[in-house]
Amino acid sequence: MSENPFLDTAFELPWSKLTADLVRPGIAEALIRAQAAVDAIATRDLGTLTFENTFLALERATETLGVAWGKVSHLQSVADSPALREAHNAVLPDISAFYARIPLNTALWERLRRFSESPEARGLTGVRKRFLDETVADFRQSGADLPSEKRARLEAIQAELSQLTQRYSENVLDATNAWQLIVDDPERLRGLPERAKEAARHAARQKGYGTEDRPVWRFSLQGPSLEPLMSYGEDGELRRLAWQGASRIGALDPYANIPLMRRILALRSEKAEILGYQNFGDMVTERRMAKSAGAALAFIEDIERRARDAFVRECRELEQFKASQTGGEPGSLLAWEVGFWAERLRKASYDFDEEALRPYFPMDRVLSGLYELAARVFGLRILERTPGTVEVWHPEVRFYDVHDRRGRHVGSFYADWHPRESKRGGAWMNYLITGGPTADGGRAPHLGLICGNLTPPVDGKPALLTHREVETVFHEFGHLLHHLLGEVEIHSLNGVNVAWDFVELPSQIMENWCWERESLDLFARHHVTGDPIPEELFSRMRAARRFRAGCSTMRQVQYAKMDLLMHLRAREFVEGDLEAKLRAAVADTMIPTEPPAQTIARRFTHIFADPVGYASGYYSYKWAEVLDADAFTRFLNEGLFSERVGGEFVEHILSKGNSEDPADLFRRFMGRDPNPQALLLRAGLA
Repeated sequence: MSENPFLDTAFELPWSKLTADLVRPGIAEALIRAQAAVDAIATRDLGTLTFENTFLALERATETLGVAWGKVSHLQSVADSPALREAHNAVLPDISAFYARIPLNTALWERLRRFSESPEARGLTGVRKRFLDETVADFRQSGADLPSEKRARLEAIQAELSQLTQRYSENVLDATNAWQLIVDDPERLRGLPERAKEAARHAARQKGYGTEDRPVWRFSLQGPSLEPLMSYGEDGELRRLAWQGASRIGALDPYANIPLMRRILALRSEKAEILGYQNFGDMVTERRMAKSAGAALAFIEDIERRARDAFVRECRELEQFKASQTGGEPGSLLAWEVGFWAERLRKASYDFDEEALRPYFPMDRVLSGLYELAARVFGLRILERTPGTVEVWHPEVRFYDVHDRRGRHVGSFYADWHPRESKRGGAWMNYLITGGPTADGGRAPHLGLICGNLTPPVDGKPALLTHREVETVFHEFGHLLHHLLGEVEIHSLNGVNVAWDFVELPSQIMENWCWERESLDLFARHHVTGDPIPEELFSRMRAARRFRAGCSTMRQVQYAKMDLLMHLRAREFVEGDLEAKLRAAVADTMIPTEPPAQTIARRFTHIFADPVGYASGYYSYKWAEVLDADAFTRFLNEGLFSERVGGEFVEHILSKGNSEDPADLFRRFMGRDPNPQALLLRAGLA
């Protein structure tokens, strides 16, 4: 009998064989193998304990299960279907319970604890010592030292959290897909860029609406469809309907998320209390760079203070600008016209329209320029495999191999960039296989993936991206490099498995190259003429970079503050009107509108689509911005394409994963602690 494909260890995954009907038997077998491996450690004679047969054995025990479950979770993100969702949700409780049981297994913990106190353990150094310390901390933070009844309760909480957060995620996806706006009058499309109109007409035809002779236009709540409508559409009623649709994601049955959020917050709070923490935020941040939720909140509130004057001024300027254009009196804007008037103000202030850049960012050139940048700075050679020679999960997906300066195959990755209804929103990086140094002195390649929901090609024309979408591509590629360039022998310490407030440094630093003339010239070429961005347009783009920086900063502050407050003071938010309480807590960070805008809490998948995820961790984006702005000053000062600086970034950051304290890694690269001044200068807030 052949091996279940979800358990197949082949580097190039057989996607066509990874079918929904094989999920349950594959995961069931992986669970049996993993449990047997854990039991072997837990029953080992106490007199025979070594690092290899305790800690390293535990590392290996769950690898097959982790890889198999990674395939299931990934497919559910990019190729959702009723059968796959049913299979995924059927095995989710067993998966959650298995992982929750590991640190609560008293016999297993006894052996790990015994070895950790042994002379051999005290003699460990480097990565092995780091792994032992991190594992012991994981077990203690998960309740290993608790009495049996509390351990059992923790296991039940974790299982329930997994199911609730999965339902929250499904509700966001389903509610997003359930909404559409069909327009049959071309006059109502005034102001929209031609490309947005073409995409809307194409979307309608794909759904069977309209004809070639009598076209109609379909808009959805997916970013490439929604954003042009909200920024450029002159028909205020269409914008109102779209704003209303987006505001109602996760708000109404059968996709209502508020009851799930209340329960998730209550369970997280209970989990933290059982483990001896005052709140979930402190539990999450204890081993991150911030060290406590209070410190994270203080950091965010400091950013809020620094951005306050600019934020208030920008809100007032936008109200005055609208009044000057319409002949009315300055006052709060309608909630669905902020983006529209902001785009007009940008154009008036800088003679800059973001759409003017789009012809210079054809998708294929953006990718080739990114890979050329990776070659110059990090010494990488990235080659696409011929489509059709490697299996993929969708015809649009591409597969690439990555080699370093020494010619080593460091890894490969899949790239899936455009939206589909079966695919969750946003952009993300993930990994499928972790390689790295091997026992025989060799090195196994890593396998990763990057996904997005960027502007798709229409009618055979190239996909032309916005500058923000270009930044997204570079951002996710930074995460990917963190995985592919990992040189950590212990897989769970590799790549992106780092402190959450450090993980965004490799991704966010990549965005900086999207703003420099020298690097833009590698790829920003007009899709018809091949000309680079004209100097005048580039200058206007750079000048507009700080446009409404106070508002964009305050939006990130709003999300981070809302997240931290929910988890610091969960009891306040579990009872009563959750949305009203959240809005009141962050009202000073929200642009004043009529009617007042809703928070994004009901569709805040960063916080509620995973048992932990970014919960109590959204501040990490701003925290890591301090790191990335500071770290990029080395490239600005020593050379945008400096091989030496790039090599040191690989050596001290990208290759190290969680093998050392992240603060030490940053100091090694910069020679000092981080300085927030670089971020404030970049944002125009200094």
